[in-house]
Amino acid sequence: MLIQYTAYTLLCGFARGKDTVVAPATSGDEKFERAFRVQMNTLEQMAVTLPAMWVCAYFFSPLWAAGLGVVFMLGRLIYRQAYMKDPASRGPGMGIGFLANMAMIVLSLWGAIGQL
Repeated sequence: MLIQYTAYTLLCGFARGKDTVVAPATSGDEKFERAFRVQMNTLEQMAVTLPAMWVCAYFFSPLWAAGLGVVFMLGRLIYRQAYMKDPASRGPGMGIGFLANMAMIVLSLWGAIGQL
């Protein structure tokens, strides 16, 4: 997941340089703005995903946490491909990641309550 995020960061940086959006600007060329939003939206989602994975692995199952982490990553890949083509089509990728996060949170709660 961290490698995926780093790749998105690099792709955003390449888009900044290619389209000559000079730092600290975060607007300009539409392709750069899309790459920037993908990077930032992924970062925002990781603030939920990484702790949810850790808690899910601890209280429920490391295999379930890892599997749902992979589902999240696939969702982010679909999200990125869609967002770069047409931002309005990003919904399915976002939904996959969201459902993976919610599943990890529910399994975390289930596991934690079961240990009480």
